[in-house]
Amino acid sequence: MKKTICSIVLLLMFHIASAQNNTVTAKPFILGNIETIKSVTLSENRTLNIYLPEGYNPKDSTKYPVVYLLDGSADEDFIQVVGLYHYNNFPWINRVPKSIIVGIANVDRKRDFTYPTNIKSDQKTYTTSGHSDKFIAFIEKELQPYIEKRYHTNSSRTIIGQSLGGLVATEILLKKPKLFNSYIIISPSLWWDNGSLFGLNGDILDKSFTDETKIYIGVGKEGLAPSEAPHVMEVDANLLAEKIKGTKSENLKVYFDYLPSEDHATVTHQAVFNALRLLNPKPTNIK
Repeated sequence: MKKTICSIVLLLMFHIASAQNNTVTAKPFILGNIETIKSVTLSENRTLNIYLPEGYNPKDSTKYPVVYLLDGSADEDFIQVVGLYHYNNFPWINRVPKSIIVGIANVDRKRDFTYPTNIKSDQKTYTTSGHSDKFIAFIEKELQPYIEKRYHTNSSRTIIGQSLGGLVATEILLKKPKLFNSYIIISPSLWWDNGSLFGLNGDILDKSFTDETKIYIGVGKEGLAPSEAPHVMEVDANLLAEKIKGTKSENLKVYFDYLPSEDHATVTHQAVFNALRLLNPKPTNIK
């Protein structure tokens, strides 16, 4: 009898649990949209991961800044950077404006993020390298017009790049600085082509450059670069900051940030967080 009662109780518990489980509903947690743009310049389709801020409504007239994120695949930096912007949008923080984030998923980052090199060993190691000119043209002539036509955007444009992504962001800064008005450059691979980018003096260093531009350069404790000639990542990043600070233009704000607790693998998250704070200082209350 006891066994029968126990069996009945267990059976009832199983049916109750099953009924409860059947009432549970699940729906996906959506972080953004996945879109494909056909690039004539690159002769390929490119995947974009796009985050729209809370409250974005295509039917209203509100316009938003756009953040262009290199290494923007879902398994790269897209999720963490969206999280940092979302966190800093909280009303009790209100550090950055609500922004559209465009993550550019990679196809071949060595090809897209590097210009031609004269270093023979790097030519052999990075066999597809040297086509950043096409990638920059893709951003300027195809991607930015696509985003500005499809979404409500204002004139604020930020680029975020780390490592080789930081290299191409630096190349854009020196060659086509007006493509963006904020640059977040993290651990840039300035060792490429034995640091030849240091010899480039672009319009941004000229007194006649009048566009207000904010530049953050962050680097961890990273040591020697993977280059034939000796380059130290921290030193190169600091030299870049000093080069830009030496500009005759009065419209640049340059921030150099050394993060000794981070290395090349871990620096991005903390660097972006710091960049958002430094590039968006809260106004001082005047009493």
